[in-house]
Amino acid sequence: MPANKTTFTEEDALKFLDAVKNEQQRKDSLRLVQLMEKVSGKKAKMYGPTIIGFGEYHYKYDSGHSGSAPLLGFSPRKAAISLYVSTGCAVQEDLLSKLGKFTMGKACIYVKRLSDINEDILIKLMQSTITFTSEKYTRI
Repeated sequence: MPANKTTFTEEDALKFLDAVKNEQQRKDSLRLVQLMEKVSGKKAKMYGPTIIGFGEYHYKYDSGHSGSAPLLGFSPRKAAISLYVSTGCAVQEDLLSKLGKFTMGKACIYVKRLSDINEDILIKLMQSTITFTSEKYTRI
């Protein structure tokens, strides 16, 4: 089984955000750090070169593939901010319907700016993701 390409690093998450050129995206990212640190109780850590993660869990799939990933995370990308706060579980469908303006990928939510979404609903999504992930996998 090949090694995971994306792992936690010792890079400074806030220094990474200092380099974000889009001022609104940098401000939104700093706000996300505040929110995710508060909800997770964990400090921001770089996960790979571009993802900022909070907390950690260990997963193992039926295929045998295993690794560690952040409980919550986000990445300021050129087109949008990718939010890793959704598990796809049924309980989150109602929350997603109330979140606001976003698009959805397979494993993440894309937002242009935080003002497009409801911050209270985002917090509830984060909390439900931590609960779901903690019940299904081993938290580290």
